[in-house]
Amino acid sequence: MRYRPEIYQKDIFHIPYRQLKKKGIRVLIFDLDNTLAAVEEHRASPKVIQLFRTLQKDFKIFILSNNYPKRVSLFAKNLDVISVSFALKPLLFGYRRVRRIAHVSKDEMAMIGDQLLTDVWSAHRFGILAILVDPLGKKDLKVTSINRRIEQKIFDHYQKKKIFERGNYYE
Repeated sequence: MRYRPEIYQKDIFHIPYRQLKKKGIRVLIFDLDNTLAAVEEHRASPKVIQLFRTLQKDFKIFILSNNYPKRVSLFAKNLDVISVSFALKPLLFGYRRVRRIAHVSKDEMAMIGDQLLTDVWSAHRFGILAILVDPLGKKDLKVTSINRRIEQKIFDHYQKKKIFERGNYYE
């Protein structure tokens, strides 16, 4: 199931990072908009900064975003991580770039994001672990709002088949 994530949690603070480390994950790739911060927020919150400082002890961390370089680089600088902007997910060149920089195999990578159509699907296409979190805000970029309508149909289909339901978290 190309849109069903391996892990689904409320937000980035509820992800079982210790389990990921035990599974051999060494690289965490985070989406930016509505995953790390709401679309209208221009800096990472102190809580996100603290989480990243803790995670950097065990993982290499990247931001992979479809947004523009200025927005993405500001966040990356604030969090002291490497970023790939204008990634055009679900295309895969951004993932290839992260892998090349990190020098790891695909089974050592995980993607964390808030969208089925870009983050989860592209992670599966690339062959890495996909982790879905609920969006932080209701506001989306214009392109994302189109994706959200399609995404809702996927959620409805999965829920009807009792495969996957929004708000029913799992690891």
